[in-house]
Amino acid sequence: MKRIGILTSGGDCQGLNAAIRGVAKALYVRFGEDVEVYGIIDGYRGLIEGNYKRMQPSDFSGILTLGGTILGTSRQPFKKMRIVEEDSVDKVKNMKNNYKKMKLDCLVVLGGNGTQKTANLLREEGLNVVSLPKTIDNDVWNTEMTFGFSSAVEIATHVLDCIHTTATSHGRVFIVEIMGHKAGWMTLHAGISGGADVILIPEIPYELDIILETLEARNQAGKRFSILAVAEGALSQDEAKMSKKEFKAARAAMRFPSISYRLANEIGEKIGSEIRVTVPGHFQRGGSPCAYDRLLATRFGAAAVDLIAEQNYGNMVALQKERIVPVPLSEVAGKLKLVPADSEIVQTARNIGISFGE
Repeated sequence: MKRIGILTSGGDCQGLNAAIRGVAKALYVRFGEDVEVYGIIDGYRGLIEGNYKRMQPSDFSGILTLGGTILGTSRQPFKKMRIVEEDSVDKVKNMKNNYKKMKLDCLVVLGGNGTQKTANLLREEGLNVVSLPKTIDNDVWNTEMTFGFSSAVEIATHVLDCIHTTATSHGRVFIVEIMGHKAGWMTLHAGISGGADVILIPEIPYELDIILETLEARNQAGKRFSILAVAEGALSQDEAKMSKKEFKAARAAMRFPSISYRLANEIGEKIGSEIRVTVPGHFQRGGSPCAYDRLLATRFGAAAVDLIAEQNYGNMVALQKERIVPVPLSEVAGKLKLVPADSEIVQTARNIGISFGE
């Protein structure tokens, strides 16, 4: 009898349920009645607290198109995993004990960068772990794509499409703030797809004067409006020169709720007009997964079961050159996949006249 645990950790996104379903259906097809699936509630917190339940095949029906996660999720910072805090809970010890209590043969983990780091920690502690890469940021190392990304880009692009009509009607400058603290993949893809005139991402620090020159050039060319797609983690060239401590202090002292509002104020003061800001926020995480994410999540789920059957543990399934392959968690954990400033897609944006404020 195989006993497999599944958990989803970190931020939610589209495709989590599709991936859970892919894992479960592949398990039942491969092992039939010789498998038990345990759903761990609310991510690593559930594994720490021993909150889990035996799942039935019917639990995985009708969830392919469902957003969010039927197992619930939570954020458990990796940097605190080995720290015993005031509650006196030894988190790593508890996770290992609950894994053994469930008599698991393998734990399947769905999550982003922090999740992958903790999955690798559990691997180092001797647990059998297989992971799947999910995040709307598409910044997990060693995979060309994460599920959730394409769906979120679709939503962000739709926001930019809608902003176009009102920006055109009123002849205004609009800033659309897109999720992505450290990586600009989402802003880059949505910005190009949504026809943004300026794209600002964390990997390419901007200069305000360059943005102003771009807006003025559009105005001189008779363009009545401009749209800026701004990643929530965008930063100026001056900020890029700061130490990490200095940057955190500067942002903490910033009187605006986000970088987009600061930019709106700075640009507005220079050009003498009001700049409108739109922040779609968690809308970008919600709703049904797009067809691509449903397919990718299902492929990842089925591939994870192949690894379980082969007892090839300690790996994350990844997309490389259109194939699903295993990559060691030790090579994934603690690394971010950022947008190369000289990448082909960045150059494409430059070639069609999009400014990165540099």
